[in-house]
Amino acid sequence: MRGILNVYKPKGVTSHDVVDEIRRKLSIKRVGHAGTLDPFAEGVLIIGVGDATRILEYLKVLEKKYYVKAILGVITETFDITGEVVENKNCDITSQELKDAILSFKGKYLQVPPAYSAKKYKGKKLYQFARQGNIISLPPKEVEIFDISNIKIELPYFSFKVTTSPGTYIRSLCMDIGYKVGCGATSVELVRLAVGEYEIQNSINPYENDSQRIKKALIPIEEAITLPKVEVYGEYVENIFNGVQPRLEFIKEIISPFRKGEDVAIYWQGKIIAIATAERNSKFFKTLYNQERFGERVFTLKKVFKNL
Repeated sequence: MRGILNVYKPKGVTSHDVVDEIRRKLSIKRVGHAGTLDPFAEGVLIIGVGDATRILEYLKVLEKKYYVKAILGVITETFDITGEVVENKNCDITSQELKDAILSFKGKYLQVPPAYSAKKYKGKKLYQFARQGNIISLPPKEVEIFDISNIKIELPYFSFKVTTSPGTYIRSLCMDIGYKVGCGATSVELVRLAVGEYEIQNSINPYENDSQRIKKALIPIEEAITLPKVEVYGEYVENIFNGVQPRLEFIKEIISPFRKGEDVAIYWQGKIIAIATAERNSKFFKTLYNQERFGERVFTLKKVFKNL
């Protein structure tokens, strides 16, 4: 059994709790997720089952879409409403000033990850340090806000929808908006609406569905993977399974173009059998064919999928 699940994570449970629930219902140990969702948040969580856990790294890079509601003037340890309140401030601004501040974050900006987060430092999650009283401040990371829409303001509350690059913390974004208007802010609601093409309206709640419905919702790796593709001849499949680096003679068809150094999905009869790094640009393959360099290595294997 293998595949990708577009899961709805309810409020009040961790991403790991969801993984455990799916492990229990599907009776399979190999389950993982692509990107943590905070316990107080709800929404789309991408889950990999079986061999599909090996492609989760390619789904973590998809853009994210959220709905968030926050309150001005309240600052908590965690930047969300579940944390201990450390400060209350008055915020004497107009709705228009706040709207302008929110929209000013469109584009790229440097964001500091919250101290209470699953981001790792020296192999340990930041929230583990924080719970021990050791607050770790990591250097800011460039993130990108692609779009902000549906802004609603009822002071001291405000809400909006936002589309972001992976690795963006919405709690930090709200706090940064609050700091920009001089009083800080804390998230009170957070919903992940989509991860790439995986939308909340098509997600499945593992707590409300049995194993058969969850299995039926599994998306094949071949549908989930977004890498460039090549097809190989059947006579070379066993070579790849045995770790032989793909040579030009293996390649039957270049299905989509790719650049040197880019990861490529290798297919046979509609099934993905490997992921490999390209040693040449796809355009250069024609030159290799013309020069009859059929024995030249053109890919370096990264992952092999024998469980077709």
